[in-house]
Amino acid sequence: MCGIVGAVAQRPVTGILLEGLRRLEYRGYDSAGVALITTGNKLKRVRSLGKVAALTTKLDSEPVEGKTGIAHTRWATHGKPAEHNAHPHFSGESLAVVHNGIIENYLELRERLGALGYVFSTETDTEVAAHLVDYHTKRHESLLQGMLKARKEFTGAYALAALSPTEPNTLVVARQGSPLIIGVGIGEHFIGSDIQAMLPVTNRFIYLENGDVARINQYKIEIFDAEGQAVERPIRESKVGDSSTELGEYRHYMLKEIFEQPRAITATLEGRLAQHQILSCLSGDKPLEVLAKVEEIQIVACGTSYHAGLIARHWFETYTDLPCHVEVASEYRYRRQPKRANLLLITISQSGETADTLAALEKMKQAQACLASLTICNVLESSLTRESDMSLMTLAGPEIGVASTKAFTTQLVALQMLLGLVIQAKQGETAVSRQLVADLALLPQLVQQALDLNPKIEALAERFIEKHHALFLGRGEQYPVALEGALKLKEISYIHAEAYPAGELKHGPLALVDSEMPVIAVAPNTSLLEKLMSNLEVVRARGGELYVFACKSANLVPHEQMHVIELPEVPELLAPIVYTIPLQLLAYHVAVLKGTDVDKPRNLAKSVTVE
Repeated sequence: MCGIVGAVAQRPVTGILLEGLRRLEYRGYDSAGVALITTGNKLKRVRSLGKVAALTTKLDSEPVEGKTGIAHTRWATHGKPAEHNAHPHFSGESLAVVHNGIIENYLELRERLGALGYVFSTETDTEVAAHLVDYHTKRHESLLQGMLKARKEFTGAYALAALSPTEPNTLVVARQGSPLIIGVGIGEHFIGSDIQAMLPVTNRFIYLENGDVARINQYKIEIFDAEGQAVERPIRESKVGDSSTELGEYRHYMLKEIFEQPRAITATLEGRLAQHQILSCLSGDKPLEVLAKVEEIQIVACGTSYHAGLIARHWFETYTDLPCHVEVASEYRYRRQPKRANLLLITISQSGETADTLAALEKMKQAQACLASLTICNVLESSLTRESDMSLMTLAGPEIGVASTKAFTTQLVALQMLLGLVIQAKQGETAVSRQLVADLALLPQLVQQALDLNPKIEALAERFIEKHHALFLGRGEQYPVALEGALKLKEISYIHAEAYPAGELKHGPLALVDSEMPVIAVAPNTSLLEKLMSNLEVVRARGGELYVFACKSANLVPHEQMHVIELPEVPELLAPIVYTIPLQLLAYHVAVLKGTDVDKPRNLAKSVTVE
């Protein structure tokens, strides 16, 4: 994987492809390349290791132009990051392919194609796909038929785009598990793995379904489903503005997105709160009737979204009688799941394309192992929203930074609204649901107050420049907040960071504590504060240096070994959201001081569409 762009037009498309790649840089990648059909129907390719800027420099010195082309940013799966492993991949001089996902049976196909005389120059599964599509194209004298035939032999998840000089004004694409979108123009059409890549040239899109294959030229789009039957897919108009991905006054997208959180939370709440209740904000068939039948909840997610699920478990089990289980999708999908008649399966994903989460949903649907599925997602036309029975959309807007910030806090807001809807569906309006509505109305201004601490946290970050390890602590629903804080610090500053429930210190982590190990604690004034303070005294007795985020009413007195950063007083239900903000800022400022690539940390991708 990581990013695909393509165009077939009546004008040169090299600039369109490069701009599309630049807009996909946030997804993370290690190399980039383009392939075009040039004058005289010649297939030309330029690739480079590193950033899109390096590819642009190559094309400046050796210009390649054409009206049909494909481009790609690669995040290595099969084969190390290297120019010869970069996409597009050729089959001779007759076909070029770009590919996201993984062809799981590539070794078997490679052996068969080798016996047919195909020569391999890379270790990638994508080169296998190129040769197989070429093999079938030559047998059936059609690039479309070549893709349709090859598609039946692939096992795995993939988005594929191919072009051939034998059909110079045509792109053929296939989608299975990995997202692929067609951009609709006038006398020109485009493809991309994300609409962000195509916003400069169109705001009208067709979202391909699993199993779809499409043939595209300047004037026509033909789509065929998994059975090979011609189908129509709706054209949808995006309201995402081209300016939503601009940095503006900010140095990095991550900082911009941290400071967008009051607006993003307001947008997610807008029109969904009445005076004393949460209005139904779920898509799907009679969703409140479904919620009334739920007797158990299973949350499945990955990474930051998994941490949101862990926090939500506390809320559901504290304020309802429903047992709530939370599991990492990459583990859940491979465990046997007993059928539970009134189980609500909740998936959480910023992109809605996370491969492990999608696979878990598909498994439960095929086994008919749940009452209904519901997704919390930030992308309206994503695979998860289309495949789930119900959806609750966050309205964070595009998130470019790889380290998730506003997507995480809006997920927590959505989960709180879902909590309120479950309470209302089962019990009607209650004191808890009324208080939840009142608290949520305060949230944007409380988040802004937390953001006002930015200068203090920026100064505090200087104490971490020479550190190589950090320990985060929390109790109750603040433990997942600590997990999220540790994840942010390790993602973008490359400092090794771990998080533990504070009560677990004595069972092992305490052995790591010394004067060189910063210990960061989140300490809102809740029923667990006294227990947490006892744990922190144990750290201080071992010479550890404490950094404690606490509200004023906690009455913590700073001293030489304990730095206290005071947050606003917050309702207990809102504390996990508000206390996340300073941890995001701390990670950001430490990363800036250490000189890392904040928005595109090494080895990571924004949308993880492979297993």
